[in-house]
Amino acid sequence: MMSDLGQMAMVASVWVIPVILAITLHEAAHGYAALRFGDDTALRAGRVSMNPLRHVDPFGTILLPALLLLVRAPFLFGYAKPVPVDFSRLNHPRRDMVWVAAAGPGMNIFLAVISALLLHATVYAPGWAAEWLILNLNNSLLINVVLAIFNMIPLPPLDGGRVAVGVLPDAIAFPLARLERYGLVILIGALFLLPFLGAQVGLDLNIFHWIIGVPAGALIELIATLTGHG
Repeated sequence: MMSDLGQMAMVASVWVIPVILAITLHEAAHGYAALRFGDDTALRAGRVSMNPLRHVDPFGTILLPALLLLVRAPFLFGYAKPVPVDFSRLNHPRRDMVWVAAAGPGMNIFLAVISALLLHATVYAPGWAAEWLILNLNNSLLINVVLAIFNMIPLPPLDGGRVAVGVLPDAIAFPLARLERYGLVILIGALFLLPFLGAQVGLDLNIFHWIIGVPAGALIELIATLTGHG
C-alpha cells in the first residue's frame, strides 16, 4: 500500500509542481508588466509577486490538473486567479496592452528554456533525485511550451487575442475585441466539442493537435537544439 501511495505521490509531484509554477508565474509576469507600464492595480492587490500562493486558484491550479492526471486525460489543463489589470491606466493603453498580454506567454517560454538548461545539471544529482528532477524538468518544458502556445491563440480573452487587438488595424481589431465575451465558449467548442462530434460521425476534428500540438513539438525541438540537447 505504501509503495502504491509513494508511486502516486511521485507521479503527482512531477506534474503538479511544474503546472503550478507555470500557471502562477505566467500570471505574475502580467502583474509585473502592468506595473512597468503604469498600472498598479495588480500591485495593490498583492499580485506583483513570484510567490505561487498569491496566484493559486484552489480548483483551477491544484484540483483540476490533479483530476485530469488521475483520469489519465490526454492533456493537462489548469488556470490561476487572473491578475487584475486596468488597461485604461497604462501609459499607452493599446500599445502597452500588447506587452502586458505577451508577458505571460513570454514567461512560459523563459521557464521552458531554463528547464531545458537545468537538465544538463541533473548528472550531478543522486540516482533517485536525478530521475525525479529529469521528469519534473521534462514536464516543465512541455507544460510551459503548451501553455505559451495555447495562450497565444488570437482569440480574446486569451493573451494572443489581446496582442492581436493591439497590433491589428481598427477594422479587424474592434470586431475581434467584441468577441471577448464569447471567446471561452468558442474555444471550448473548438477544442473539446468538435473532436467529440467528429468522433460520432467518424471524422478527425481534433484541431487541438494542429493548433497546439504541432507548434509545441516544433518549439520544443528548437529549444532542445538551442540548449544543447539536439
